[in-house]
Amino acid sequence: MLKKTSVFALAMLFIFTSFTGCLGGDDDDDTTSTSYSEDLIIAFEVKDDYENPDENPQVMADYLTNELEMNVKLYPITSEGSIIEALRFGNAHIAFMDGAAAWVGWKQYGLDALAADQKSDGRTHYDAHAVVLKDSEMAAAYLDDDDSTDPFSLLAGKTSCHTGWLKSAGMLLPMGFLIGNGYANVIGDPNDIESLRATVLNFFSEDASIPDSGTPYHGYSGAVKCLTEGAGHVAFAKDSTVDSYCANEVAADNEDWCLPRDDYVLLPSYGSAPSHPVMYNSEFVNAETKTKIQNALVAMNQTDEGLAILDKILGTPGITKVTAEEHLGSYGNLIEDIPGINNYYKDKFTINDTVTPTISKIRIAYEVKDDYENPDENPQVMADFIAAQTGVEVTLYPITSEGSIIEALRFGNADIAFMDGGAAWVAWKQYGLATMAADKKSDGRTYYNAHAWVQKDSEMAAVFG
Repeated sequence: MLKKTSVFALAMLFIFTSFTGCLGGDDDDDTTSTSYSEDLIIAFEVKDDYENPDENPQVMADYLTNELEMNVKLYPITSEGSIIEALRFGNAHIAFMDGAAAWVGWKQYGLDALAADQKSDGRTHYDAHAVVLKDSEMAAAYLDDDDSTDPFSLLAGKTSCHTGWLKSAGMLLPMGFLIGNGYANVIGDPNDIESLRATVLNFFSEDASIPDSGTPYHGYSGAVKCLTEGAGHVAFAKDSTVDSYCANEVAADNEDWCLPRDDYVLLPSYGSAPSHPVMYNSEFVNAETKTKIQNALVAMNQTDEGLAILDKILGTPGITKVTAEEHLGSYGNLIEDIPGINNYYKDKFTINDTVTPTISKIRIAYEVKDDYENPDENPQVMADFIAAQTGVEVTLYPITSEGSIIEALRFGNADIAFMDGGAAWVAWKQYGLATMAADKKSDGRTYYNAHAWVQKDSEMAAVFG
């Protein structure tokens, strides 16, 4: 009798195969003029209509179809959470994702990155900084060439200017740095994101600016304005923030509240926020195909047609090859110290860790006796267990031989069956049946090796030795 865990795994595998896709499948809905042997499905938010046809992601799909010689199709999604689920379960092969959602997909579900879009300066990230005024004690500690003076320790008790609640450069990255490096202690439940607010107010002052959208100090400009107007002692922003508002070539383009650029000092960066990566699931995309996709995406940087797609559809000047570790590693190392961040993202992206069956009944072909002296040997126990675990009705289809199993599967009288290896080979080769799982030997293997045994004093043994 199979162990319960093995039976459950078989049942879940059966349910997964009812909706999981792999590279290389056929689809009758292909809209391209040329059909190729492999499909590439991209999870992408698709609108009902596009006023500017150049912004339609189908343009990108058609372009990649020609470049990759694959049937490139779009899988409509409505949220970052639905992207993660599409990649997890093989409904899509690649997707352009937000950095935070990509980090969740990487850390919790084993997704990986193959490329990332570029910022305007060609980088695939921006650096986060604490901005202070040049006459502050933090600036003095940073600029004095004395390693014993730490500008970050001097932030304790100061009034901070954040860009908003749970913003990357304005809150998550600096607080992850301060918590992870022992400057700030988590106040409250470490599994509740609201503890971050108490942590901010405890480390900084109770007057810390955590602005709501629409208020004067919200956003990057608001954080620097908060610092400039004396409402705070430190602003948290990205590396380009001060220059973009207060150091334009045309002085009239600067904000009217700006101080001279030299009055602002950026303390050393403590982390980077990633650009949007292209994520994939290695379970459904092999290494050869991944490289092929990478090359096609990067090649878009070199052609007018590719650059137009990057600009109009993806909103980026270019694509760069990356891995998840390279692109998301430093970001994740900081934000993972934020209290409750995993639960927060799980709720934000509405990630469902359960699988909803798309079938209502499973029929298992199995040899059934009229009576069982030991009730634990009754296969109905297995059927009941699978039903309880999956929420699907499970019934037994009685068979009397391996041949009747093949017939039951061929003609749809049963959905799955446990078979002898020889009969399974016949079913596979002659009738197109497929294998989804196998039971284990006592040593954990799913096979045994065949050998010829001889006496040690035989000539065969002598030749072998």
